[in-house]
Parts: sequence; C-alpha cells; structure tokens
Amino acid sequence: MNIAAPQTFAVGGLIREQRRRMKLTLTQLGERAGVSAGYLSQVERENAVPSLATLGQIALALGLEIEHFISMPKATNAITRKDTRAKFHIGDSSVVYEKLAVEHPANELSSLILTIPPGYESEVASHEGEEIIYMLEGRIEQMLADTRYVLGVGDSLHFRGGLPHSWSNPFDEPAKIIWTGTLTLFRELSLAKK
Repeated sequence: MNIAAPQTFAVGGLIREQRRRMKLTLTQLGERAGVSAGYLSQVERENAVPSLATLGQIALALGLEIEHFISMPKATNAITRKDTRAKFHIGDSSVVYEKLAVEHPANELSSLILTIPPGYESEVASHEGEEIIYMLEGRIEQMLADTRYVLGVGDSLHFRGGLPHSWSNPFDEPAKIIWTGTLTLFRELSLAKK
C-alpha cells in the first residue's frame, strides 16, 4: 500500500490575481464572498488560510470553480478507496482534507474527512446550505452563533450554514471528522452577475 502525502495548494496569489483582473476592491470581493476585507487581505498575502468552505465562497464570488485553486484528479466512478483517496492542504494550513464524494453536476452534497491538529482554529464562516459533522477521532470545539459545543468521538452536529460558525481543536490530540454539506465545493460554481 502506497499512501501519497497530501498536496499543498497556495491560494492567496491566485485570489489577488483574479480580483485585480475583475477590478474588484478587497471590500467589494469581501461583500460578495461574505468575509471581511481585512481577512481577504491576509489570505491574499498568505498570512491567513481559508477553510475549504470559505475558499468555495471566494471562488463563487470570483465566478470561478474551486478547481481553479485546487486541482484534483477527476474520479471515474462513485467509489473512493482509503489508500488512494486524494488528500490536500490549503496554503500552510495543517488541516488535511480527504475528498469522500465523487462530484457530479446533479449532486447536492459534498463530503470530506478533515484531520485537525491540536491548536488549530478556523475563521468564522456563514453561507447558504446546511452542514453535518461527525466525530471519528479526538474532540473539537464548534461555535454555532453564540453557542459553544464540545464534540467527541461518535458525536454529530447538523446545522444551517447561514449561522456564523467556526471550529477549533484546543485539545492535545488530533481530531478527525466527517464533514458533509450542501455547500457547493467541487462542481461548477455560478456567479449571479451584480
């Protein structure tokens, strides 16, 4: 069995390049993507690493598919194998993503396994759709609006993506979760012209 190391994707420069091509300010792109201009500035300078969900929102706001930032091999059928499943990072983030679902234009769900190291904290996100997380290993803290949940092995949480949410691993051991959501990640993203 030969398990490949995760690929790393630097996204800041690509975001800045497309934003400038579209003649958008950081504020305009932030409004379209639902994130602050200050946060976008940090992402563009590679001083912050967006979660996959936030990167999806930015891609949508730029009228791009997420594959513009993360080139993943296309699956030929609906099965992914543990030893050959594509793994990746975004920038210098220590979170490892594994793509579980095979994307198809008719799909409504995306699904990933996330491995979250101790000390990791995500940014606050808010977007359309819904999410379910299921804990495979370790523990995480999930913030949902003003409520904090500590989730351990076997726990799950189902919530609307429109609520401000973030997660972290303040514990001493890595955590592994299955994330499934209706947020469009790996298929064509369409931008409503503003």
